[in-house]
Amino acid sequence: MALLRGVFVVGAKRTPFGTYGGVLKDHSATDLAEHAAKAALAAGGVAPELVNSVIMGNVMQSSADAPYIARHVGLRCGVPIPVPALTVNRLCGSGFQSIISGAQEICLRESEVVLCGGSESMSQAPYAVRNVRFGTKFGADLKLEDTLWAGLTDLHVKIPMGITAENLAEKYQITREDCDNYAHQTQQRWKAAHEAGYYTAEIAPIDVKAKKGKVSMAQDEHPRPQTTLEQMAKLPTVFKKGGTVTAGNASVNEAFAPQYLSVAKALGLNPEKSNVNGGAIAIGHPLGASGARITAHLVHELRRRGGKYAVGSACIGGGQGIAIILEKC
Repeated sequence: MALLRGVFVVGAKRTPFGTYGGVLKDHSATDLAEHAAKAALAAGGVAPELVNSVIMGNVMQSSADAPYIARHVGLRCGVPIPVPALTVNRLCGSGFQSIISGAQEICLRESEVVLCGGSESMSQAPYAVRNVRFGTKFGADLKLEDTLWAGLTDLHVKIPMGITAENLAEKYQITREDCDNYAHQTQQRWKAAHEAGYYTAEIAPIDVKAKKGKVSMAQDEHPRPQTTLEQMAKLPTVFKKGGTVTAGNASVNEAFAPQYLSVAKALGLNPEKSNVNGGAIAIGHPLGASGARITAHLVHELRRRGGKYAVGSACIGGGQGIAIILEKC
């Protein structure tokens, strides 16, 4: 659809990605999105007053202000009050969907400039107690529900996402060794890309708390490039005894190594062209943010390589998927 009318990415920025419970745990998804959005507008030389629409992807809505995330990001960035804001939830594809929806608005001439993105703070996902709002019976055994874990389980079929990955591993004959080898490769690819400065252009450093005041965080916290194959082999499987998914070969897009390897096997993907600078197993996969992160990286990588086309994709809970194609002008 973007071919019908020129739709261009004029600025693409992201925060560094934290680890679960890491240095960014006190930053809400709105805070993180605001930081990245301001940096993207500045990088593209776009005045906030020119923005016609704000679209943000978010899944968990883990903070008190999360239902307002798209609106608050726009207002905090200086986007005019009359400009509409939309928060989209296509699970792990939410970040991609925000960009696709923005392109559709431009193609339909509903907007000229759209501020798009995705954000997530899985560290802030709360615990919940169900069915207490209108009172409980005496002696009721109330249960705390981990909303993060619940969100990673498809209750329609009562299957956690990790079991879906295990099912794919069985169907496509992906071994635990295959998964660990791939996870190790993606960590090493991230390390090489990081050391070469390939992530510098897309990252907007953010201040985080430290023992002696604030420090600037300018690189991803999640990667573990020092991890060896021997260490990975010792990790227990998480979802299935004798299975393939461990804490070392999953990121709870790539999300799980067997999922990526199954897709690569079924489609005959060239591994030398897939996740060339490391993927979510290394960087992390904060649900609604990943599509925006991948797109931002592809934009800068196309420019760096002088390439023509790039494809970003993600698996999505509930048996869905999403992809986006970028062309360098």
